[in-house]
Amino acid sequence: MSSGLNLETLLRKPLRIQPHLTIMSTLSRKCVPFTPFDRTLEKSTIAIVTAGGIHLKDQEGFNISDELGDLTFRIIPPDVDSSDLMVTHHHYDHTDADQDINVVFPIDVLRDLADEGFIGGVAKKHIGYMGYTMQLKAMYEGTAPQIANEIDKGSRADAVILTGG
Repeated sequence: MSSGLNLETLLRKPLRIQPHLTIMSTLSRKCVPFTPFDRTLEKSTIAIVTAGGIHLKDQEGFNISDELGDLTFRIIPPDVDSSDLMVTHHHYDHTDADQDINVVFPIDVLRDLADEGFIGGVAKKHIGYMGYTMQLKAMYEGTAPQIANEIDKGSRADAVILTGG
């Protein structure tokens, strides 16, 4: 016995989406403007922005006890020793990143690429934040623009590598 659903039927019917998914979809479209990249990598300075909860060991860790998530971010200097970085995040298994931070914050790899001439250089500023949040509007209207401004005004980056946790 057939349920009456087949590919043809599904394609003709509009999808019913829960109201909260519609809101997230709308936010997603607003958050990702297209910006063409018209430089070559060998002439480009690259910054890292990570949602993996990366920060310097001597910086305050992210607040993992807040059920809504931590909306703050940490500035990471370009000359950071990767052994001085750590993860504070409770929404992914960061065992591998605890062993080698370059798994989520590839700063050593970026430096190697610059030394090889594959990229023009490493930016003067990088950003770490804890990507988990239930406060989407606050992230979209507050934290995300602040992070973008930090990268824009002080990093001299032509492009950004975005990593998650």
